[in-house]
Amino acid sequence: MQPKYTTLERLGGGGQAEVFRGISESLQGFKRVVAIKRVLPHLTNNAQFVAMFLDEARLSLFLSHTNVVSVFDIAKAEDGNYILIMEYVDGCDLKAMIEHQNHKHGRVEMALAVFIIIECCKGLYYAHTLEHPDDHTPLHIVHRDISPPNIMMSKNGEVKVVDFGLAKANSQVEITDQGIVKGKFSYLSPEAASGLEIDARTDVFALGIILWEMLTGRRLFLADKPIKTIELVREARIPSITALNPTVPVELDMIVRKALARAPHDRYQTAADLGDALAHFLFAREMKATSRDIARAVRDTKIDKERRASPKDSLIDALVKDELNKLVSMVEEEVAACRVPMPLEAGEQIDLHGWATDLED
Repeated sequence: MQPKYTTLERLGGGGQAEVFRGISESLQGFKRVVAIKRVLPHLTNNAQFVAMFLDEARLSLFLSHTNVVSVFDIAKAEDGNYILIMEYVDGCDLKAMIEHQNHKHGRVEMALAVFIIIECCKGLYYAHTLEHPDDHTPLHIVHRDISPPNIMMSKNGEVKVVDFGLAKANSQVEITDQGIVKGKFSYLSPEAASGLEIDARTDVFALGIILWEMLTGRRLFLADKPIKTIELVREARIPSITALNPTVPVELDMIVRKALARAPHDRYQTAADLGDALAHFLFAREMKATSRDIARAVRDTKIDKERRASPKDSLIDALVKDELNKLVSMVEEEVAACRVPMPLEAGEQIDLHGWATDLED
């Protein structure tokens, strides 16, 4: 018998899906907080998107790693909409953290930026090398859409890559649909931007872009029009990080430059190779960053978000709220049914066959 899901609040959405925080309850009464991702209805009309989405989503069910957001279930409602039931990460995405760090410090602190990418490398290398559990054949999983919004960080300092299930399907959406592709071109690899065959090294390139941007406080490939951004990616001209940020040693600049090599065979051949090079850099420079540093950065990002939403709140007010949220989260599952209803019938229990209809009411 299928579990029931209770929606608590809408977390956000974009051109492809919207995400809710909710509670999954099994027949035996077991509850856990989950993220419910709903693929937007208009995408179900794209047959290629649906086929690729289902293929990739099924593969994502095999993924089980501390640096990858787990997918627990995939379902289709009676009206044809698809949902993914995923691990809920209580924290923020890397995009929000970068924006906060850039506003506060001008850029992300060096050791922290390197450590975040090392953690991403662990999750990606696991996915890239995963074998089918039955016959041990390689699954050849490539994310294809590594970008700051698809890297989650928890309040406990965990780093998790999300959205393996939508990446390949997104390539089948018409690129003229600006609601779908906006912001995605900046993290393509040259081969992907040229329509060539891609492999795990395209994800390595994307990690290189993100690390370059964290260390410089700037965007690497961004133009006023998508086609111009694609042209920048194809050319792959990489300005020196050290020239833009003299605190970054040449050794680190060279590591990032190798990850961003235009030709795939000139890059690090695996995410593990990139992760090892970055770990060696930290060790050689006697630099340290841990999950506690990430947890601190996540906390600061969330506090800043609350303060911006409520400018009258003082820092003390925000800190008090943060501590209260920690206490509330400990009993959240037990009081979920008592929460004030949110949009889309939040708090109402729904089954898999009727849930989408409830959301539309």
